[in-house]
Amino acid sequence: MRWNDYEVSANVSLLFSELPYEQRFQAAADAGFTVVESWWPFAEAHPGVDQLDELSATIAAAGVRLTGLNFFAGNMAAGERGVACRPERAHELDAGTEALVHLARATGCRGFNLLYGQPDEGAELESWRATAVAAYRRAAEAVAELGGAVLVEPLARGLNGTYPLHSHHDVFDLIGEVDSPHLTLLLDTFHLGRNDVDVVQAIHEAQGRIGHVQLADIPDRGEPGSGTLDWRAIGSALGESGYAGSVAAEYKPTQETARTLSWLTPTAPRN
Repeated sequence: MRWNDYEVSANVSLLFSELPYEQRFQAAADAGFTVVESWWPFAEAHPGVDQLDELSATIAAAGVRLTGLNFFAGNMAAGERGVACRPERAHELDAGTEALVHLARATGCRGFNLLYGQPDEGAELESWRATAVAAYRRAAEAVAELGGAVLVEPLARGLNGTYPLHSHHDVFDLIGEVDSPHLTLLLDTFHLGRNDVDVVQAIHEAQGRIGHVQLADIPDRGEPGSGTLDWRAIGSALGESGYAGSVAAEYKPTQETARTLSWLTPTAPRN
């Protein structure tokens, strides 16, 4: 699948959610996607090698490539948004990183989203920041040997607790502190748009520093065209910025997923 000349990956943590998780890879392939991405799909930071290998085999059997994967981020369903800033969760993140690297070696995945986490309400933030910076450095070192990149994502204010990264500027400040060439911005149109960030302007300001792009509309995170973002302008800005990576369909379908794909162009059949 393509959009504005960009290859589009299906985020199977949100798309095809009418199916059990393990069936979504084949559903994505049947819909015309050749690449997929996913949030961390296990309840545990490290579910064991057998489960990791089973997931790798499921992806391979569907004939799709995994190009994006989140680090372990805690209990997302319960509202957690990462554990990088939390010192008492460092052992979990390290175990999750070991599992993530195992999956990356098996699948060829090279883009990894590490969510910052949520400091305690009202807490003094300096120590939390230091813990997060150290966690991002460890993560960068772990994926560097694979030729991978750690993606840093701002999230929508008011929907994600005390998560402190709300704009591309916040992300660039953190990347500067971590001081690693293996960190880069994950530009998500929904999260930026919900924070009243001009998405087109952000793309131009982030030129050359965007590692990945995720697409969803505002205000409700539906498929492109279901809300108020200017998709023609966003596509033009990405092209003008020189962004040459893929983009991800990471939205909450407003109806059965297959009925929400009209904004995409099927990839030409291979010879």
